[in-house]
Amino acid sequence: MKGKHVRRAFKFRFYPTDAQAAELSRTFGCVRKVYNLALQARTEAWYQRRERVNYVQTSAMLTDWKKVGELSYLSEVSSVPLQQTLRHLQGAFVNFWEGRAKYPRFKSRKRSRATAEYTRSAFRWRDGRLTLAKLSEPLRIVWSRALPLGAEPSTVTVSRDGAGRWFVSLLVEDPEVRPLPPADSPAVALDVGLTTLAALSTGEKIANPKHERRDRKRLARAQRQLARKQPGSQNRQKAQRRVAKVHTKISDRRRDYLHKLTTRLVRENQTIVIEDLNVRGMLKNRSLARAISDASWSELRAMLEYKCHWYGRRLAVINQWYPSSKTCSSCGYVLPKLSLGVRHWTCPGCGATHDRDENGAKNLLAAGLAVTACGAGVRPQREQSRTGRPALKQEAKRVTAGDFSDYRCGGIDVN
Repeated sequence: MKGKHVRRAFKFRFYPTDAQAAELSRTFGCVRKVYNLALQARTEAWYQRRERVNYVQTSAMLTDWKKVGELSYLSEVSSVPLQQTLRHLQGAFVNFWEGRAKYPRFKSRKRSRATAEYTRSAFRWRDGRLTLAKLSEPLRIVWSRALPLGAEPSTVTVSRDGAGRWFVSLLVEDPEVRPLPPADSPAVALDVGLTTLAALSTGEKIANPKHERRDRKRLARAQRQLARKQPGSQNRQKAQRRVAKVHTKISDRRRDYLHKLTTRLVRENQTIVIEDLNVRGMLKNRSLARAISDASWSELRAMLEYKCHWYGRRLAVINQWYPSSKTCSSCGYVLPKLSLGVRHWTCPGCGATHDRDENGAKNLLAAGLAVTACGAGVRPQREQSRTGRPALKQEAKRVTAGDFSDYRCGGIDVN
């Protein structure tokens, strides 16, 4: 981090004029059309001729598409967002080939996010005023916070959410982000849950605000009104925006709460230990999916990851198969089984009584300290197939039995 500035996006709300809203909406539609055309061309080339089409070839296709009569409207908007969406498609294919994501999907007019990305050649930044290509006036941005002194945006992303709100995101280098001084607390572990959002190894329990449950009646009322509207009517569109507004209020409150929590944890602790949960698999449980989504464990982890990177903290991620909840933090006795409904249990080995979440956090802390004492971290050595099921089952048995013989030092995560 020394000598290097962090590239950071600052997101602001803006209020476009009617002409600007029409031009940006047209750009969103063209971006979506080009993405779908390129994805279709790449898919057909592979499945019909076994040919791989790359970004350069799709860029040449874009030039030809603009010459076609029915697609000539693509030349009416800025070409930069169209080129950027082809780059994003190339990145989606790279993630698919390397096993990090599924095959790219077509963008939907109703469900996909309306967004367009502009690079430095497609906007003008002068005296804090931003003017995009094809727009005659600068955007009316609400500067809710100050940009870093002397910041020059390298990329500008314009988006519109389901509630009709317009946002602009400025990617700049932030020299103010630097490693924090050593914290008073050497390490803390989090055991996330639903009754409480997180139990810390210090004994503190972070309350779960349950933002979605607080607005569940309001959301249900808006959804019932939406269901009564005639498909395709303007009243249905208005009802859809009312539903979207409820969702945006919930997500905004949740994000604000998680930002405040993660910032406090990063500032107060030198090392943070969390568990590598399979949230996607947990969401298949219909009884708990709604509560798990509302808790947003994945977003909590993502925030901890980049904030620890920014401010020079360590983040240790313990394997999901480690039996933290059913291992006695006093004597190390491992229960053969511990159902989810049991919140307190007594150790048969030493007689200690444990709170399930606090006990799990203490065990995660011990595992995290072992990782940091090793020098950096621990990574499992395993051969994993496309599904990875046999390897994961064998690893689960080894970790549950306390066998870490196949692990080596080198990294920050235990995963």
